[in-house]
Amino acid sequence: MLRVLPILLALGVLVYAFIDCLTTDEKQVRNLSKVMWVLILLVSFPVPFLGPIGWFVAGRPKREHVGGGSVFGGRGRGGQLAPDDNPEFLASLAKDDKPAEAPKPGTDEDEMLRRWEEDLKHREDDLRSPDQDNPEGRAKDKD
Repeated sequence: MLRVLPILLALGVLVYAFIDCLTTDEKQVRNLSKVMWVLILLVSFPVPFLGPIGWFVAGRPKREHVGGGSVFGGRGRGGQLAPDDNPEFLASLAKDDKPAEAPKPGTDEDEMLRRWEEDLKHREDDLRSPDQDNPEGRAKDKD
């Protein structure tokens, strides 16, 4: 198993770098064209990590950090707020806190519920009543 692990690790890094290269915008790729980076990644598989390391170091675009905060949760200007800090989200909760109105008698829901209850009562009565095949009135066995 330990012999296979480096091969799987190299393959995983290669697949990640390949997908990252394919999904990167052509204008953001550095040093070479996107097609050249794809070819480098595909051709460099016999030499483990050579192509992916080259992509991550020299080809991948530099990621822009939002705000000036620290890496561990610092918040800069224009960053996304947590839901409990977002005034729009809190306002939407206040709107949702209004109690729901109970259905008024005579509405479609009440009529449907009444029909379901009647249907259930008829089915229960049919199960309890004896029939010709079952004179004792026991529950029918389903095979």
